Amino acid sequence: MGLAEDVEKAVTSVVCSNWNTRSGTVVPETEDVSLSNGAVEVDAVYLYADLANSTSLARDFTRTTAAKVIRAYLDAACRIIRARGGEIRSFDGDRVMAVFMGSTKNTDAAKCALQINYAVKEIVRPKAEANLSSLKSQGFVIKHCVGIDSGKALIVRGGVRGSNDLVSIGRAPNVAAKLSDIRNGYRTYITKDVYNGMLESMRTYDGRPVWEGPFTREVGGEKITVYRSTWTWTL
Repeated sequence: MGLAEDVEKAVTSVVCSNWNTRSGTVVPETEDVSLSNGAVEVDAVYLYADLANSTSLARDFTRTTAAKVIRAYLDAACRIIRARGGEIRSFDGDRVMAVFMGSTKNTDAAKCALQINYAVKEIVRPKAEANLSSLKSQGFVIKHCVGIDSGKALIVRGGVRGSNDLVSIGRAPNVAAKLSDIRNGYRTYITKDVYNGMLESMRTYDGRPVWEGPFTREVGGEKITVYRSTWTWTL
């Protein structure tokens, strides 16, 4: 069988078969989802943490310097995600995606985002500048953005046997990813669904609002209601 026939057979099998879908109460691992049309439907919160200006980082600095900055950011973000109960499910260059489930998933994800902001400002940036002199001499400031959305998603396995991974399909992961791409000075963006699902302790602190909004923003051709914040939360 030639490559074209092999691809055609595989695609036909995918598009002509019914999904074997079940409801999930925890974030599935790869082996929990069948590669042959298995799917898990979840009601979850998706968080994307994205390092800003990675293009200029890769262009203007040595590869080792760029790699150290990206690794430092991802290392800090991942440790905080896991501490807040999130499950890390994918990486894309300088970006990490996590899934939160459970009764306090919106609060946990929001607190995670504010703690990542704290880590970037108080740990990652000063440590990197102190040890990688070219960052400061060339005026590069380590920044990031976190996007969060809540809703139902279908988790499937994409790829082929021996080379595959979980893929989340739905509005929440898509919107969260696009919110993390915003570059305008705010470090955390959440949707109205996340805000409404949070505990009051994550909305205000000492009588002050933690979040600005609501605002209407176009995301992927859809107008959605979002809140934004520059706040940090100590580790």
